[in-house]
Amino acid sequence: MKEKSKTGREKPAAKAGKPVFVRKRPASAGPTAGVETATAKITPARLAAFEILKLVGEGKGHSDELLHSARVDALSPEDRNLTTALVMGVLRWQIALDARVRGLLQRPDQRLAEPVAIALRIGAFQLLHLERIPAHAALSESVELCRAAGEPHATGMVNAVLRKVAAKATSQNRDPSTGSGQVVGHPERGVPLHESTAVFAERLGHPLWMVERWVAEYGRDAALKICESDQKEPVAGGMLFESGEELPQMDDGSRLVAELAAAAMPAAKRVWDCCAAPGGKTLILARRLGSAEVVASDVSVKRLAQTEARLRRYAYAERVRFAAADAADAKAVAGSFDLILCDVPCSGTGTLAGNPEIRHRLKVEELARQAERQKTILEGALKRLAPGGRLVYSTCSLEPEECERVVEKMGWVRKVPIEGLMGELGERGILLRGVELGSMVRDGALRTLQGVHGCDGFYAVVLERD
Repeated sequence: MKEKSKTGREKPAAKAGKPVFVRKRPASAGPTAGVETATAKITPARLAAFEILKLVGEGKGHSDELLHSARVDALSPEDRNLTTALVMGVLRWQIALDARVRGLLQRPDQRLAEPVAIALRIGAFQLLHLERIPAHAALSESVELCRAAGEPHATGMVNAVLRKVAAKATSQNRDPSTGSGQVVGHPERGVPLHESTAVFAERLGHPLWMVERWVAEYGRDAALKICESDQKEPVAGGMLFESGEELPQMDDGSRLVAELAAAAMPAAKRVWDCCAAPGGKTLILARRLGSAEVVASDVSVKRLAQTEARLRRYAYAERVRFAAADAADAKAVAGSFDLILCDVPCSGTGTLAGNPEIRHRLKVEELARQAERQKTILEGALKRLAPGGRLVYSTCSLEPEECERVVEKMGWVRKVPIEGLMGELGERGILLRGVELGSMVRDGALRTLQGVHGCDGFYAVVLERD
């Protein structure tokens, strides 16, 4: 006799030696009662963070755009703050969180379904890094996130693993001098006196291949400081420059590049910012070069429109003209220019604090492709440079392929040592007093490292056409 299911339908009998395949519930059927019940138990902030992390992991959006979506904007200020903290925190610490969780699984090599992995990351991040979040809330809602994602079979495992995380976090943070069990520090504070590159890369949430490159290029101490800086929320500015001027809010590294460009040709009559979006550097150029005609172009029509809307809020930017153009095309804009800022698209490895997902998406083989595009843009821009004019080539990358090696291929231009321009910025009071300029110069070019110089990682070189 055939067995009947709970719905009354007959189940097919299994043939000898063959398993019975149960048809998966179609998505069009809508959520089950269990999913709806679980979803109702999750706060809007955690639910939004889970869905954003899922989309980022699937390559269906960038965290910055998703965190400024209509859905997130509709949340209360408190929920928006928590959503942002969860998304950015999980992306920064994902590699370390996965390693912590993996060590607590019965089978450390087992591959978890992505919704289960995300639920574990969100829970573990709160338990390890957000001291104001009650452990029971972090744990119970992570279990419900798993259930709401259609993974009820994994809820027991998620609950067990996060309880172990919570117990270890508490024991590692007890103050032995008080005997009170008070949480007094961070779970990552017990760092050994010496770590291998692999150990500190994992502890600080970075891909090993990336950190090994930095150790080889900048030394172990600098690489460690870079990784430590990447794990902190980015600071808008204030480390290198005085505040108070009518200037856009931007990170000090971006501003330093723009200030150097303006100082490179103070008498410029025509200026081209050839990869202008989002426009902060364009504003610095317009402010410093008051009599110059400034052209701002970008290959993205959408980003250029956003840039124009931003710049129109500043009276001193009224002379800026806008052009949707690919800087790699020598005919992108008309005429020649005395000064060109060529801040090219790049891997962004100097900005991982504010863009943590880059470390998960970037592959080492992509650097060569990026470099080829950057070389094409630089060649196109140089063709529009007037004789005697100067071009500033810059990136927010730490990778030599995108920086020095691109410039090395431009044999028909002269590199202008940047030390003198840096000194001018100090003498004119644009840079804060006491800022150490010498360590920011490498082989005649600007090289800042996050965690070492108080700003994002940037490269900039001044080129002059003979």
